[in-house]
Amino acid sequence: MKLLLIADGRSPITRRWIAMLKPLNYELVLISSYPCEPISDLHKLYVLPLAFASQGGSQAGTGTKNLVKQLVSRFRPLAQRMRHLLGPWTISKHIDAYLDILKTEKPDWVHAFRIPFEGMLAASTPPEFPLILSTWGNDFTLHASSTGRMQSMTRKALRRADALMSDTQCDLQRAQQWGFDPQKPCMVVPGNGGTDVDELIALTKIIERADPAQVINPRGLRSYVRTDTFFKAIPLVLDKKPDVQFVCASMEGQAEAVNWVTQLSIEKNVRFLPYVSQPELWREYAKSQVMVSNSTHDGSPNSLLEAMALGCFPICGDIQSIREWITDGVNGLLVDPANPSALAAAILHALDNEDLCASAAKRNALVIRERAGIQSARDKVKEFYEQLV
Repeated sequence: MKLLLIADGRSPITRRWIAMLKPLNYELVLISSYPCEPISDLHKLYVLPLAFASQGGSQAGTGTKNLVKQLVSRFRPLAQRMRHLLGPWTISKHIDAYLDILKTEKPDWVHAFRIPFEGMLAASTPPEFPLILSTWGNDFTLHASSTGRMQSMTRKALRRADALMSDTQCDLQRAQQWGFDPQKPCMVVPGNGGTDVDELIALTKIIERADPAQVINPRGLRSYVRTDTFFKAIPLVLDKKPDVQFVCASMEGQAEAVNWVTQLSIEKNVRFLPYVSQPELWREYAKSQVMVSNSTHDGSPNSLLEAMALGCFPICGDIQSIREWITDGVNGLLVDPANPSALAAAILHALDNEDLCASAAKRNALVIRERAGIQSARDKVKEFYEQLV
């Protein structure tokens, strides 16, 4: 059987999903919404850059593309607002090319990751091709209501969908509120296609927790993550524990992050990482006692599931989707994403309570294997796909 995916080909989540599907021997075709490097295990790769994706280029872009990325980084909220305003209007110019790909490939089904903007393109899929939509945590809470056009195209995509996969239970409920027919097939499954716990453990088994203690923020700079709260909490932690080290993924050379560290005079305790591979990030989790994911919108973040699998104690923003994974005070801590004092208190509480962290690590290892393990996800996805053919 042939499956056509519409997704960001640069994304580790997309690539992990493709790797998860490999043992099922499907013929996989990808339409990438961003220019990307070739991906093994694909029958064919197409690129249809959606919503100005061609301006940013691949993550290894140079020249003008690097300049655009620097501007987006510097003016992140404005860039997102402009994408919400103008992005939906760019979809129509790709519809003919998309329909030509469908005629050429004749897939048994189409699966679009995210509603903006992959699902919005997929809303034009002719009825003879079954369409599955995936939604991730911020599709509704961050993007859908941002403009009138985003609202109408979100509803159009959900009405067209023949089936729905979400990475949280609360997103299934939101999807119905936005127009998805509750009588159609739907399923909750991790957006990354499941976590290969054995692979994570094999690559990190000889790594010990750092001394002095290490706290990692793996989320980078995102519009829906309160990085400002994270940096403001660091001096409050250092006031009690001056040796604690903070690791910040994907922030090397980012002016916003550098400015915060300079203003707060915390350079000695903060280490910026460049954009690193998944195994390199797993090794940092294995060294870290605490992981901070201080988001205001989210689904089931890949970073959270992997940190939990490796026994890194999670401290997260107190939002509905995260409460599906974390019980406050039991297997993690939940805080107001806008409150630096609360975040600092949570970090200190975790660092001072080895028994809590050890108990959470055991509980989280079981939770990830049972609810987010790759084999469990693969079995569920296979059954779900094949019932639609």
